[in-house]
Amino acid sequence: MSLKDHLYDLRHRLGLALLIIAFGAIFGWFWWSWRIFGLPNLGDIVIAPYCGIPVGQRLTQGGEGCQLLQTQPFEIFMIRLKVGAGAGMAITAPLWLYQVWRFIAPGLYAKERRFAVVFVACASVLFVTGAALAFYVVPQGLSVLVSFGDEKFITALTAGEYISFVLTLLLIFGVSFELPLIVVMLNQVGVLTYDKLRRWRRGITFALVIFAAVATPGTDPISMVALAIALVLLFELAIQIARVHDRRVERRRKAEGLDELSDDEAAPFEYTPSAAEEPEPLPTPDPVPTPPDAGQQPPGRVRYDDAT
Repeated sequence: MSLKDHLYDLRHRLGLALLIIAFGAIFGWFWWSWRIFGLPNLGDIVIAPYCGIPVGQRLTQGGEGCQLLQTQPFEIFMIRLKVGAGAGMAITAPLWLYQVWRFIAPGLYAKERRFAVVFVACASVLFVTGAALAFYVVPQGLSVLVSFGDEKFITALTAGEYISFVLTLLLIFGVSFELPLIVVMLNQVGVLTYDKLRRWRRGITFALVIFAAVATPGTDPISMVALAIALVLLFELAIQIARVHDRRVERRRKAEGLDELSDDEAAPFEYTPSAAEEPEPLPTPDPVPTPPDAGQQPPGRVRYDDAT
């Protein structure tokens, strides 16, 4: 394909991806208040961690219900639009990511395509796992925070701040769970070996704990401890995967005899050239026939070199 065709294909793929995301946002908008296939609506799902706070410690109407505060005009409209767009984008991710893949895949080799598919699949699973852990941790963290008031305070969260807090926590947990996958990738390409990871284990573990304490938006210890423990366990799993991979590479090198070579010794390649095949003789061209009057002078011409 020419550069012009590539640009046309990019425009086509991006247009389809944006159209899919737009349909997902529309679906998420209606899902905010609709129950689909017996599942709870999106509004109930988002507000569920806040509703996990004991009734006596949060603001309610007449002692019942679970509502957030709206402090600005059109705040609920923007929250519903933002949450619906995010949920629709997550639901339709396989469709619009497929469009991106269709644009990138023609420029990759078969081995690179398999590697990319495995990487994207593992990254998706890790991100969803991290977001699910964050969604479970939010009510536990809020309960711990409101318990410090000793029933002398009541919690009334605004809708904008609460939704921003939940979405930020989901994003941080999901992205943080990708860190061990990056370690495995660097080990697969030979940048990080198991010996280096084993020597750096204590320092990286300490760095992960500090990262969990700084990255979490809340000040509750529950989310920090949960993220730190999850990252340390995933990093240890990445180290063990690197250990298995390096052992497999070492056995392959020993089988091929590459570890027994010194720096000044040539690699065990066969340098003897193979015999060249005899070329087939070219066919002899047929003789060009000579016209019968080739040696005769055409009539009416005078040869000036014979004149005396």
